[in-house]
Amino acid sequence: MREHVRSVLRIVFTAEDLALTRLATRTDLLWEMVGSLHRLQSRDSDRALAAWRRQAHLRLTERGLLPSSRAVLLPLAPRGPYFPDFLTPIQAQLGDEAAFQALVDTPRKRVRSEMEVLRRSSGLPSADLEELARGDQGSMRRLGRVVAGYCRAVLTPHWSEIDRALATERAIMQRHLFTGGAEQMLANLTSAIRWRPPVLEVDYPAGAGREIQLRGRGLTLIPSYLGRGNPVALVDPALPPVLTYPIPRRTTSNAQAGNALEALLGRTRAEILNRISHTPGCSTSELARDAGISVSTASEHAHVLRQANLIASVRQANLMLHHPTELGTALLTRSPHVR
Repeated sequence: MREHVRSVLRIVFTAEDLALTRLATRTDLLWEMVGSLHRLQSRDSDRALAAWRRQAHLRLTERGLLPSSRAVLLPLAPRGPYFPDFLTPIQAQLGDEAAFQALVDTPRKRVRSEMEVLRRSSGLPSADLEELARGDQGSMRRLGRVVAGYCRAVLTPHWSEIDRALATERAIMQRHLFTGGAEQMLANLTSAIRWRPPVLEVDYPAGAGREIQLRGRGLTLIPSYLGRGNPVALVDPALPPVLTYPIPRRTTSNAQAGNALEALLGRTRAEILNRISHTPGCSTSELARDAGISVSTASEHAHVLRQANLIASVRQANLMLHHPTELGTALLTRSPHVR
C-alpha cells in the first residue's frame, strides 16, 4: 500500500458489530509475509530496514528461493494499490498449517476473479502469474510451496522478536477491551485509525477510500509487526471483515530487563506476569501448570501482582481469569513511562 494518505476507509458499526469485534489471538503468518514483501520493495533508506533486506535476500539466495520469490511473490503482493485477498485467509488464526491449506484451497473462481483485479491494477509481469490467473490447481499448490519456503527463510529467523512484539500489542489492546469494551479498544489503535461512533475512519492510499458496512458481522483486528504505512482491509465485501494495522514500535524486553524483573519480583512471579502478558485471560490453573507450581501458590502470586496493580483479575464461572494492566505491560517492555 502507498505511503501517501489522501483517502479514508470508513467502517460502519452497529451495536451488534461492536459486540462481535474481536482481536486476533495469534500472530498471523501470512499478513506478516505480505508486510515483509512490501518492505522488500520499499525504497526506504532506513539502515535497519536496509540490513534486513540484505539478510532476506541472502537467505532466499542460499535456499534457492530468490527466483521464485521475484517471479511470483513480489508481483503478487505489490506495494499498492491492490494485492489478492486470498493471500491472507482468516484461517491463519487457526495456525500456520491451516493458513497454507486455506491458501492452496482457494476456490478456482475466486482466484481468477482476484487475479483479474490484480491484472487491471498492476499487470501480471511473469508467466507464473499468468498460469495462476487461470486458477490452475497445480499452480496454487506450487504457490503454497513457495509461500511456505519464503516464510521459513525470511520470517522464521525473526519470529521470536515478531511474536513477542505482537503479544505485547495484543496484551495492551486486550486490556482496553477488558476495561472499556470494544469502543475503548477501537479508540486506542494507531494515529491512522480514528473512532468516531459509529464509524471507524482509517487513513488509506489515494483513490482507495471506500465504505464497509459491517451489518452484524463484527470486525477482526489483526496487529502486524512487518506491516508499514496504512492499515489494510480485505477488498471482497463477502469475506469476513478484517482490519490489519501496523503496531507502534515499542522497546521490547531483553535478557537484562528480564534479570532485573526477576530481581524485583522473584523468578516465579516474573514468569507469571510474563505469561499473563503474553496470554491475556489465562486462568490460575493454567498459570500453575506452566510454572510447575500448585494452584494455591499460583493464586498467591497472582494476588501479589494484583495488589501491585500489575494485573487485573475477573471471575468467570468457576475460573479466575487474569489480564495485564498497562503498568504491568509497561514494566515488561521497559516503557519509558515506568520510573
